[in-house]
Amino acid sequence: MRAGGRRRWLVWLALAAALSSPVSASASQVAVLDWRRAVLDTEAARSAMQSLQEQVAPWQREAETLRLELEALADDLAAAEGQPSPSRVQEFQRKGQRFDRLRRDILEARQEAEQRLISRLEGRVDQAVAQVIERHEVEVLVTPDGVLHSGRDLPDLTAEVTRLLNTY
Repeated sequence: MRAGGRRRWLVWLALAAALSSPVSASASQVAVLDWRRAVLDTEAARSAMQSLQEQVAPWQREAETLRLELEALADDLAAAEGQPSPSRVQEFQRKGQRFDRLRRDILEARQEAEQRLISRLEGRVDQAVAQVIERHEVEVLVTPDGVLHSGRDLPDLTAEVTRLLNTY
C-alpha cells in the first residue's frame, strides 16, 4: 500500500474510532484542516508569489512570444509544398526546445518558491495547528482529502490557522 493510501486509511480508521466511541463525538472532537490552503492564503505566501511572478514574468513573455512564433512556423511547415526547408525545421526545433526549457524553468522556480515558503513556515504551522487543536479540543484532525464521508459538517479550522500564521 502506498504511503498516501496508508495515511488516508489510518486517518479513516482514527476518524471511525472517534465517531464510534461510547461518548458521542462532539463537533469539537473532529475537525478538518487544509494545511496547504492555510499556508498559501497567508500574507507571506502572497508576497512570495508576487516575488515569483516578478522573477518569471520575463520568461512568461518570452514563452508567449515563442508560442506564437512556433504556431506560425508550424503553419508554414504544414503549408510547404513538398519538402520544408531544413533551416525552417531547425528554427522550429530550436524555438521548441527554448520554449520547453522556459516552461521547465518557470515550473521549477514555482516549486522552489513553494518549498522555501513551506520550509520557512513549517514550525509556525505546527505551532498554529497545536494552538487551534487545543482551543477547539480537537482529538482527530483530518485533511479534506482524508474525509470519505461525514454525517455532519466538520469544523474547518483552515481560516483560523491562516489568521494565526499571519500574526507570527
